[in-house]
Amino acid sequence: MRRMFLMTAVACAAVLFGLNAHAQQPGSPAPPPAPPYGSPITLEQAKKVAAAAEAEARKNNWTEAVAIVEPNGQLVYFFKMDLTQYAAFNVAMDKAISSALFRRPTTAFEAGIRAGNLYLFNLRGMNAVPGGIPIVVDGKIIGGIGASGGSGDQDVQVVTAGVAALK
Repeated sequence: MRRMFLMTAVACAAVLFGLNAHAQQPGSPAPPPAPPYGSPITLEQAKKVAAAAEAEARKNNWTEAVAIVEPNGQLVYFFKMDLTQYAAFNVAMDKAISSALFRRPTTAFEAGIRAGNLYLFNLRGMNAVPGGIPIVVDGKIIGGIGASGGSGDQDVQVVTAGVAALK
């Protein structure tokens, strides 16, 4: 047991020291600032977003679970279509919360991890699975939406259609 712990510690140290090679390179542009938070999404807005997301899923014959949260991650609206896998409930919630709290799509975390930024795994509430995006109205984040049940691309398409209903 002690030997396994030591081997794990050495492997973790090697990974951590190797992360410096993946840090932002000098002279590379900084990412744009995230939009500020606005007033939380209303129930009526959430219903409109949900209806558009559900319509997109039905149009494509996908079974999805969709969660819509306030900027603080608290649930405002949720639906799960018949025959959607049971795990989709929690995954949709996690994606919505992550996108709202961190003010970015969950695909941004996926890209960061692929680039070697393993520190992202230490962010409480971070979800790196495609299908979560912030809900932005008038340049301010009013919530987040997450979908699960399809592939990552399908989930992204569903939440994007939902958010488009507010424009």
